[in-house]
Amino acid sequence: MNESFRQTVPARKEERQTRRPLVLVSVIIAMFMAAIEGTIVSTAMPGIVGDLGGFALYSWVFSAYLLMQSVTILIYGKLSDLYGRKPVFIIGIIIFLIGSLLCGFAASMKQLIVYRLLQGLGAGAVQPIATTIVGDMYSMEERAKIQGYLASVWGISAILGPLLGGFFVTYSHWSLVFWMNIPLGILAMIGVGKYLHENIEKKRVHIDYLGSLFVLVGVSALMVLLIQGGTAWPWNSWETYFLGVLSAGVLFWFVIHESKFPEPLMPVFLWSNRLISLSNAASLTNGAILIGISSFLPAYIQGVMEQPPVVAGFALTAMSIGWPIFSTIGGKLLLKVGFRPVATAGGIALIAGSIVFVFMDPSKGPVWAGAGSFLIGCGMGLTNTTFIVAIQNNVDWRTRGIATASNMFMRIVGSALGAAVLGGILNTRLSTYFEEHGDKKVSLDAANILLDEEKRSKLSSSVIDLLQHGLSFSLDDVYKGVLVLSVLSFLFSVLLPKPTNNKTGDQ
Repeated sequence: MNESFRQTVPARKEERQTRRPLVLVSVIIAMFMAAIEGTIVSTAMPGIVGDLGGFALYSWVFSAYLLMQSVTILIYGKLSDLYGRKPVFIIGIIIFLIGSLLCGFAASMKQLIVYRLLQGLGAGAVQPIATTIVGDMYSMEERAKIQGYLASVWGISAILGPLLGGFFVTYSHWSLVFWMNIPLGILAMIGVGKYLHENIEKKRVHIDYLGSLFVLVGVSALMVLLIQGGTAWPWNSWETYFLGVLSAGVLFWFVIHESKFPEPLMPVFLWSNRLISLSNAASLTNGAILIGISSFLPAYIQGVMEQPPVVAGFALTAMSIGWPIFSTIGGKLLLKVGFRPVATAGGIALIAGSIVFVFMDPSKGPVWAGAGSFLIGCGMGLTNTTFIVAIQNNVDWRTRGIATASNMFMRIVGSALGAAVLGGILNTRLSTYFEEHGDKKVSLDAANILLDEEKRSKLSSSVIDLLQHGLSFSLDDVYKGVLVLSVLSFLFSVLLPKPTNNKTGDQ
């Protein structure tokens, strides 16, 4: 017989005991720690590869972290509903810090990838439970405002991450990229552990171990398929078909299993709720939009516009500026006009930003690219804030953890899908262009030369012209794909139901 603790709705006495400002600061520190991990590692990777070697495994340093995070995020969300936010949150940070410590000691690229898996195992708990804690502590009106602060964490990390990563690699050692997490994680654990108080009622419940296994296998197969497909093996290969069938079959049985299990890992009613299902669908497309801009815009600015990496970084920073500003504005507007108008406005901003990219050409320069990036950031701030607040407002305390985790899970899967689909569009169109306009022996790897100013300067003008026109031609279609995704996000936002009452889910 399995026994565990089940949370009840926090009582008013508990709310008086919790030191909300101190817990909020601790949560923000933890979210900053997880958020900066992506940007700071990106700029440090050239130095890491120079030290450890293993360039062929370059992408897996990022993919391993993303894979383990996506696999565990739903499991942690459910565990936080069963055992409480605090213990699961602290355990997640401890795992994350152990992984960070080991990453700094990695002696090979393979070791680093294994330790990044461990980091991702802990990171799966940090972001969703941090957001859930905020949802527990604050009313709907307060949540809408607080989300602006949380969104600012991502903007700040996007700006500081590249700077810190470059600084550590240049003036110290790349291990500090990982070790800087240790004091941040300790501060977050102390704040939440000491000042967050939860009422726990002992109750016999059934832990959904089989459901957890289904998620682990099904999502892992899907993520490996999306990450490796088209690179490690062709899309039309037995590996692709095997992983696709495995993922679809296991996730199908997961849905059947969840509909019958008394304590399901993913309650079916979450997906039958129109507001939650539409918010999650929009988060899926938003994740694809985000990866489409952040992954491919630097290639356009550096390769086609021939601008240095720092200029490409500033163009992306424009997104990080628009996001927190309009997240704060959206939080305030939610209280006045409701969820659907704010989300719809965000969808319009996403479409506007995508149109800017569709009509981008080298003559318009990086300022044009920065304007499109800013509009995308505005749309992300308005929509993502709305979706999180709307979801947390439509569930009770007992399911808020898994509901929040499901939204973030969809965004991560959307990023993986976007990277695969948009990357496939880029590679296909670039190959077609080279075959039609140049030497058929020119490979896709030749486009990498455009991103290295020294190597580019050694090419003839005709070769540079071929590569730049090919890359521009291909990225135009990528941005058309981003526009389609933006239209879908807009439609999902328009279809959000009107609120019928003032239910906050805190009763």
